[in-house]
Amino acid sequence: MKKLDTPAKARDLREWLAHLEATKRLAVLREGVPLKHTLAAIAKRLDGSQAAYFPKPDGHAIPVVSGFISRRSWIAEAMGVEQAGLLAAFRHAADNPLPWRKVEPGSAPCQQVVHTDVDLHALLPIPTHSEHDNGPYITAGLVIARNPVTGIQNVSINRIQVHGKDRMAILMLPRHLLAFYKAAEAENQALDVAVVIGADPLTLLASQAITPIDHDELEIAGALHGAPLAVVKCLHSEVRVPANAEIVIEGKLLPQVREPEGPFGEFPKYYSAKENREVIQVTAVTHRTNPIFHTIVPAEMEHLLLGSIPREATMLAHLQRSFPGVLDVHLSVGGVGRYHLFVKFRKLREGEPRNVILGAFGAHYDIKQVTIVDDDVDVHDPQQVEWAVATRFQADRDLIVIAGAQGSALDPSTTVGHDYGEDEVAPPHLQGISAKMGLDATKPVAYRGHVFTKVRIPGELEIDLDQEIVRGATVDWQQGTVRP
Repeated sequence: MKKLDTPAKARDLREWLAHLEATKRLAVLREGVPLKHTLAAIAKRLDGSQAAYFPKPDGHAIPVVSGFISRRSWIAEAMGVEQAGLLAAFRHAADNPLPWRKVEPGSAPCQQVVHTDVDLHALLPIPTHSEHDNGPYITAGLVIARNPVTGIQNVSINRIQVHGKDRMAILMLPRHLLAFYKAAEAENQALDVAVVIGADPLTLLASQAITPIDHDELEIAGALHGAPLAVVKCLHSEVRVPANAEIVIEGKLLPQVREPEGPFGEFPKYYSAKENREVIQVTAVTHRTNPIFHTIVPAEMEHLLLGSIPREATMLAHLQRSFPGVLDVHLSVGGVGRYHLFVKFRKLREGEPRNVILGAFGAHYDIKQVTIVDDDVDVHDPQQVEWAVATRFQADRDLIVIAGAQGSALDPSTTVGHDYGEDEVAPPHLQGISAKMGLDATKPVAYRGHVFTKVRIPGELEIDLDQEIVRGATVDWQQGTVRP
């Protein structure tokens, strides 16, 4: 894992944005861009090329930023490592968390301004993103809660619909936050939560780590930073939040209360249905002086990379424990950074790729399709993976299909063929039932001649074109001579 000589520029959001601006990777938009659709449309057009900074959106005093970690190379840069070392660096941080450092309440930047009489629509510039979204959504909020039994925190990013001046409906998938809420609700207790908006890139990334329950992702953020993360206790609960964040919404997840949420355009690039969801009652909002509001445009690169990179690091470590021949993994953008896994594998025996496929399906229920390729294929290049499938795979011999497995509840194809009635959705225990498909696109261990030898030209990778091309030269096409 090679560290870069230049220091990471990601200690807080503002420092990272200043670094992007200095390197021509931040676009400042005109004042007054509408929060409904237009802001998201502009950010989407800039996705992967420049972060988008919107001063006074819809005349609002608080600016909005989007797309500041929308390239894989930018995330590696924020971590201070080469892109090839990204997964190893993230895995090392996840395996070696650093306990956070406490800051006294009231002294943290995120608590410089306090609002207890809250009207979220007036206070914050919350965009409406996609055409059929049911109103404004917080899409880049880190939701932090404490296990009501152990007191250990969890950090996640959840979509949050702001449908009242101090009430928000939240989608919680069957993961740690929902387990905390169910434990509190069983005792008819509210669960204290904080929604943190405007965290630095590494804390955002750490929030998506795949860990066992009762592993605080803020400690992984500290490890990514190389020093304990400064945190502060919320003003109205025991929840700790990043002290240098821009905005913190304090509230309670109410027991036995459900209100309509959705539809909303999700990461598979489809809308999830309107359903009754759990509700956050807001008690306070704190923020920096002159805060910045971060929004993630759903299903675009910032959204996909935040989910895929931590999953890749976890998948790689999981598979390598059982299969030492696994060299690299990649969750493809075409597979929405969640569903399609490419695995680079050094095969020594026939049949090994099938075991790897089954191991990958068991590692995370979102995985829907696994493609195993040889070590001469770059899994980060979709064309190379497709070439391997085209030339090394036969469906009657190399295909594995598993029916009726648990998959992603946000995959709309899992509901095809089921009719639950008009305006009805599948009950939770039937959501996300999916088929899994594995493709063994590896060449045989033994073969005759050069039938499976990849074509290459000797010296093609070593050629230095700067030494071979005469820059500025022109050709006299009548005489056939070259003028320098």
